[in-house]
Amino acid sequence: MVSVLKILTVDHNQRNLELLAQFLGKEGYQTYSVATLEAFEAALDETDNLGLALVDISGFDRRIWEYCERLSENGVPLLILSPKHIAHVQEDGLTHGAQGVLFKPLVVKEFTSMIRNMMQD
Repeated sequence: MVSVLKILTVDHNQRNLELLAQFLGKEGYQTYSVATLEAFEAALDETDNLGLALVDISGFDRRIWEYCERLSENGVPLLILSPKHIAHVQEDGLTHGAQGVLFKPLVVKEFTSMIRNMMQD
């Protein structure tokens, strides 16, 4: 039996997680959503079935980068979402293992294209 890879979604805002899960579900993806650093840490123990992680860094302290590094070390592709276009966010994201950084508001076509490409790798 082939296991379906899930997308880990990390966001401090529960409503954003619900919207993201709804959107990704319509695109045919299954999600595993977490809203706290503690839940994010627990998710790191279950990376075997993760095909991608989408991490919205807003609302979290700098420890978020440690968890991003651990995802990268476990071979999980990572895409950072940020509410503001700030140079250091892009630099931090790439330094801590992200394959890309997207700034809000998201462009749906670009977002879905990146997810599709990253899930195929």
